[in-house]
Parts: sequence; structure tokens; C-alpha cells
Amino acid sequence: MAYRTPRARVSGLGSAKSGTSHWWEQRITSVALVVLTPLFVIPFAYNLGEGYDRALAAYSHPFNAITAIAFIVTAFLHLYQGLQVVIEDYVHHKRTEIFLIIGVRLFCALAALVGVYSVIVIALRA
Repeated sequence: MAYRTPRARVSGLGSAKSGTSHWWEQRITSVALVVLTPLFVIPFAYNLGEGYDRALAAYSHPFNAITAIAFIVTAFLHLYQGLQVVIEDYVHHKRTEIFLIIGVRLFCALAALVGVYSVIVIALRA
């Protein structure tokens, strides 16, 4: 018989000790993307095909630039979280799983960094 309080048993977070927090992080990024996607897509679509100067002017506005950066970071974080779960569920060789997760993490971090850098360059150029 275990001498633990119900709170102590709940705080264990399962056998891996991290599943609940990962699940919540995915849900939080999902909700954030529901809000950020229209805020990113509408100005982007509005300026699509209008030329370089118009896009430069649109993303030199702080709201559009900050929204774009928040969208890029959140989207790649959500992508990484989802791919990590897929890899953990369907790759059964431990070494391959580790290399794939590291590769996906590096790809998502690099892609997010390039996106954020691009928005900053556009925002500061105007």
C-alpha cells in the first residue's frame, strides 16, 4: 500500500513523467495558432501580388511584424511537437528515434530562425 496523497499520485504525470505537459503544450500552441493564423494570413493575402514595396510597407508596421514572428515561432513549435509524437509512436528503433527527433528539432529551429530573421529584416528595412 502506498502512502501517497491523491495530489502526489496525480502529480506523477504518468509513467514517462512528461506526457501531460507535452499534451497541454500542444493544445496551447493549437489555440494560439487558431488566433494567430487569421492575423497572419489576412495581411499576407491582402498584399499578395502587389509588389515588393507594398509588402515592405505592410510588414514594417509593428503589429504585422510581431504577429508574423509570433505565428512563425508558434507554427514551428507546434510542428515539432506533432512530429515528435509521431516519431515516438511509430519509430521503434531507439537510435533512429533519437536521431530523427534531433533532426526534426534542428530543422524546426533553423526554419523558425530563418523566418524570424526575414521578418526582422523586412520590418527594419522600411
